[in-house]
Amino acid sequence: MTDPATLTASETAALVARGDLSAVEVTRAALDRIDRLNPALNAIVQRLDETALATAAAIDAARARGETLGSLAGVPVTIKVNVDQAGQATTNGLVTQKDLIADQDNPVVASLRRAGAVIVGRSNTPAFSLRWFTRNGLHGATRNPHDAALTPGGSSGGAGVAVATGMGAIGHGTDIAGSIRYPAYACGVHGLRPSLGRVAAFNPTAGDRLIGGQLMAVSGPLARSVADLRLALAAMAAPDLRDPWYQPMPLTGAPARRRVAYVEAPDGMAVAEPVRAALRAAADTLRAAGYEVEPVATPPWAEAITLQLRLWMAEFRHTGLAGLKAENDADANFVYAQMTRHCPEIDLAGLMDTLRARARLTRLWRGFLADWPLVLCPVSGELPFPDQLDVADEAGFDRVLAAQMPLIATPFMGLPGLTITTGKQGRTPVGVQLVADQFREDLLLEAGEILAPDPIPVL
Repeated sequence: MTDPATLTASETAALVARGDLSAVEVTRAALDRIDRLNPALNAIVQRLDETALATAAAIDAARARGETLGSLAGVPVTIKVNVDQAGQATTNGLVTQKDLIADQDNPVVASLRRAGAVIVGRSNTPAFSLRWFTRNGLHGATRNPHDAALTPGGSSGGAGVAVATGMGAIGHGTDIAGSIRYPAYACGVHGLRPSLGRVAAFNPTAGDRLIGGQLMAVSGPLARSVADLRLALAAMAAPDLRDPWYQPMPLTGAPARRRVAYVEAPDGMAVAEPVRAALRAAADTLRAAGYEVEPVATPPWAEAITLQLRLWMAEFRHTGLAGLKAENDADANFVYAQMTRHCPEIDLAGLMDTLRARARLTRLWRGFLADWPLVLCPVSGELPFPDQLDVADEAGFDRVLAAQMPLIATPFMGLPGLTITTGKQGRTPVGVQLVADQFREDLLLEAGEILAPDPIPVL
């Protein structure tokens, strides 16, 4: 019999709905994987075995009564520890928040529950969800299942590892500068950063974010198939007016021209040859499927990065410094020092100028995407980094930051992005990124299924 933990979310939901597989069987298989694999990988840092089995039993009972099940009924999922889940600690990787227990669900968690998802555990993140690596003083380090010498990515590193190894068919992640797309890349799975306003989110334990987080931070899914990303997005995008940015936009937009802007090296950045080769192969695949794929000059990337980091740092300086001092996490302290080196403090006029520039860049990008509905570009300028490279020294940090331009730039304009794993270089995963206009995740997923038509096998 096939191990239920190796099934995709789409397969699982269909089997449970037909009664060919029970939700309890699926949940036990996921928990067994966690038992066997998690001690070495440390992807899941808060286990929820009892409540997961109770949820699964309730789903099986509902089906036996003839009730209609949700779209994710019986599907094991993980939730990142930086979002509120009723009865659980929203640690965000911080010792100082180990007892911060949520009394209600973040909207994205509530939406997954309503769809019938079975939450098997909460996944690891770096302190403050600050890095493209996953280590903190409360939960420890998460390991890449392909090669422990590589980063699992961050900040949704635990989610990426859990999905890659079958500990959950869908991983919840958050993304302000690549925190969904980069762990998907590093762990050899797929990851979707939705548009600003697509997936409602709000942490009652923290209250409202400042403008940087409001404009750029989103929740989204990681999975082993593009079909699972589509299924998860539909569930996550349920209305919840606690998020004032939420927009009830249709999941499928108007027909668009099948044109792809090919951007091998955004703004002339350094890009490693294996990454370029993956992009060229992806371009050939899309052309064979009937897309027009051409090298095209795009609006600025580097300017968007400068402004994105400036806005994010202004927010952190305003609300995060006391927490940084109280936590005294060595990694976070070092990263903050390096970011300060790159982003001097700005005054009110600088903040206003940054927001005005965002309007201009958003206009430029959305105008461009009206003509070229998809952009094919790197996820990162390098293959997944050696683990902890960013805190090794200043040169390591600068190398990481320079390579992440394609991840950092597009969130500044609220654009969606999709990481598609396309293969491996030895033991190291490699993939590409697709970018589209606001609320055109459908175009990303359509092209993504052409690039990755088959589910990625569980490790």
